[in-house]
Amino acid sequence: MRRAIGLILLLVLAAFLVSGMLLVHPFGAPYPTDMDDYIIENAQNQTGSNSVVASVVFDYRGLDTLGEATILFTAVTGVLLLLRAQKRKEGGS
Repeated sequence: MRRAIGLILLLVLAAFLVSGMLLVHPFGAPYPTDMDDYIIENAQNQTGSNSVVASVVFDYRGLDTLGEATILFTAVTGVLLLLRAQKRKEGGS
């Protein structure tokens, strides 16, 4: 029974992977929408920034950038805590 459940789960996972590969946008092909042109034309008016890259990172994708910074902070904090615990275990101060 466990083997049958494992096989079914494996087949479902394989189906998701194959469907995901079929839905991937072809490399180098342009997107059907003109979002890049919209951002280039309107970035300065909407965000007040002279740098289009900065306006995308901090204004259009601000929450995404905040999430990435949070994950990075959490990872660094976790590594520091592990190193501190290891140092105490070895008899350091």
